[in-house]
Amino acid sequence: MSQFLVHGLMLASSVIAAPAAQTNAPQQLLAVADAFDRAQLTKDAATLDKMVADDLIFIEASGKRSGKHAFIAGWTAAGDRFDPVTLVDRRIVSLGREAFLVTAETTLTGSSDGKRFASAFRFTDTFRWSHGRWQAVHIQVTRLPAGK
Repeated sequence: MSQFLVHGLMLASSVIAAPAAQTNAPQQLLAVADAFDRAQLTKDAATLDKMVADDLIFIEASGKRSGKHAFIAGWTAAGDRFDPVTLVDRRIVSLGREAFLVTAETTLTGSSDGKRFASAFRFTDTFRWSHGRWQAVHIQVTRLPAGK
């Protein structure tokens, strides 16, 4: 066998056997979820663009299905400001080595064009390991009744 072929086979087997850079360790998944939430609240469009898959399925609180552009636009609108949030009943569920979901309940408060708002909802974000990073591929928001 030629040295080139042996070297090529060794390289191929090392790529197949090499552990993936990501893990489904709870602390890593929590760090990803925290970074995603922080990017939303701080209106970090560049980070959101990297963390949201181009083919995102976003189910809005109204039930309307949207995509990546609408999701990012909703968090980065010029007249909006968000207060810090407290996440209640937060759960992270590993779906194997290449996917996980995070769900929680919160009340988002802030201002939109100078007017205060409060919106209570439960969300579920599903992430998939893609292109060397975790990306949100499905987000669903469910509005909660007033006073919840």
